[in-house]
Amino acid sequence: MKVAIALQFKASPIGASTLLLATVAVGVLPATIAWLTKLLFDELGRGDRADSGRAVALGIAVAALGALVAVLLQMSGYLDEMVRRRLVVTVEHDLFAKVNEFRGLRRFEDPAFHDRLRLAQQASEDAPHNITMFSQEVVRSVAALSGFTGVLLAVWPPMVGLLFLVGAAALLARMSMARRQVAVWEMTSGRQRRRLFYRSLLIDPRAAKEIRLFGLGGFLHGRLVRALRDATEAELAVARRSAWIQSGFAALNAVVAGLGMVVVVAGAARGRFTVGDVMLFIAAAAGVQGAFTGVVTQAGSAAEAVRLFGHYLDLMDTPDDLPPGTEPVPALSRQLEFRDVWFRYDTDRPWVLGGVNLIVPAGSAMGLVGRNGTGKSTLIKLLCRFYDPERGAILWDGVDIRTMDVVELRQRIGVTFQDYMAYDLTAAENIGIGDLAHREDRDRIRASATLAGIHPDLAELPDGYDTQLSRVHLDEDDEKTGVTLSGGQWQRVALARSLMRGDADLLILDEPSSGLDPEAEHEVHRTLREHRSGRTSLLVSHRLGALRDADTIAVLADGRITELGRHDQLMALADGHYARLFGLQAAGYVDRQEPARIAEDAQ
Repeated sequence: MKVAIALQFKASPIGASTLLLATVAVGVLPATIAWLTKLLFDELGRGDRADSGRAVALGIAVAALGALVAVLLQMSGYLDEMVRRRLVVTVEHDLFAKVNEFRGLRRFEDPAFHDRLRLAQQASEDAPHNITMFSQEVVRSVAALSGFTGVLLAVWPPMVGLLFLVGAAALLARMSMARRQVAVWEMTSGRQRRRLFYRSLLIDPRAAKEIRLFGLGGFLHGRLVRALRDATEAELAVARRSAWIQSGFAALNAVVAGLGMVVVVAGAARGRFTVGDVMLFIAAAAGVQGAFTGVVTQAGSAAEAVRLFGHYLDLMDTPDDLPPGTEPVPALSRQLEFRDVWFRYDTDRPWVLGGVNLIVPAGSAMGLVGRNGTGKSTLIKLLCRFYDPERGAILWDGVDIRTMDVVELRQRIGVTFQDYMAYDLTAAENIGIGDLAHREDRDRIRASATLAGIHPDLAELPDGYDTQLSRVHLDEDDEKTGVTLSGGQWQRVALARSLMRGDADLLILDEPSSGLDPEAEHEVHRTLREHRSGRTSLLVSHRLGALRDADTIAVLADGRITELGRHDQLMALADGHYARLFGLQAAGYVDRQEPARIAEDAQ
């Protein structure tokens, strides 16, 4: 709770301080108004002996304080909204700054982490505000109770005990229901995550084609509704129970207030109390009940918020899954080495890599071949240090990359991932973000696009490189509609993005031409050969013809390197895996009737 309150004053120190003062004033003034009202009624009750000047002055004072309370309530409403919004900005800033600190991928591939993140994000939006609102309500209620309790003690002391007893019981019940509510949120977090997933699919333009072709709309919609219904029913069960309990306490409060009213009115009839005393008692009882109701309501919200805020605090304290490394990363001058590298994504899952040994000489181009699922992409993730090997080491000029500064290491690597991203940004930004320091350098962007073979296409867009590559999100400034690219065009944009790092020591291309037509593929590989000349490169492709000119080709199978050599050397291996795969692919390009036709022509 201390952290949440401190965050409020961090987000808006002047606004939070002013709101606190206004809250205290709103709590104190009703008791003052009630007391002045009592004096006014007593004065008017004196009949001919009433002092008209005093009565008028009291009336003016009551009206003025009432107006002040109304103004303070309006001002408090604005201040509360201002502080809440600034608090959300501050907390969400800190939350996602923490998310950005996670250097590896393990957290992001863990469903439990996504549930915690969703709860933490939910907490960041409401929990700190609800906690601070409870603190303010306590301040206001204490101020109100300090004024009204004395009145009740003077008129009918048992009323104080009854009201406090009912209020305390209501508070305990509300706290219990708050714990149940948060438990339901935690229990249904996975369902809510699935609901958001199905909802995003139903509106994702990339999924729209298959959804309509395969008739998946009803199927996905049904799952969305089922996930929502399950979560909603669990939450409604808690809400129903809470409504019954709180209704019972409301009725009990009414009974206590009625009992007090009977006692005081009977006393007034016997001349024990004045009309002003009756009015003051009614106001005091209502004030105490209102103060308790406010505390109970805010306490429930605060109890939910405290537990939710625990997810936020836990996430903020979550350690990184990768040590950052501290050693500088020199330019690669000798070799990259995978030395007996073993890796699996979890301890209860099979090994993806089981003793990989591979040396990539600096300045050479290494081709990497293997069936789907053999670990090629995993090798790339390890090299980029998204994960660390469970056994063995990856050496950069003989130095374990785990000891190197991970940010500096990645700055020396340019990568085109097989599962590249298509950002809803302009064409220039889609390429420029490959090297943020030069994202405004149009000459560099165009040069990268030219290398990737996408420059002519981007130059012909309606606004050239300033065209928004999206039909979903409009341009932030002038709301111009964007355009969409084909799959092959997007792949070349992603390739251009990785080529922005023109000074990278290591270039990794994971299926860089899988979506290109033969002519575009030939042109891209020709320009890339020139670009990577003398640069260390790791090339991954299922199109083995694209790897023929690599200095060395490594075959990955069964979690290790099983074949290594130049294209001609691997083709010469009897029963070699590479030769078999190459032969299968080559056969698809040969007309099987061609040899017979040639033989007939020769006769």
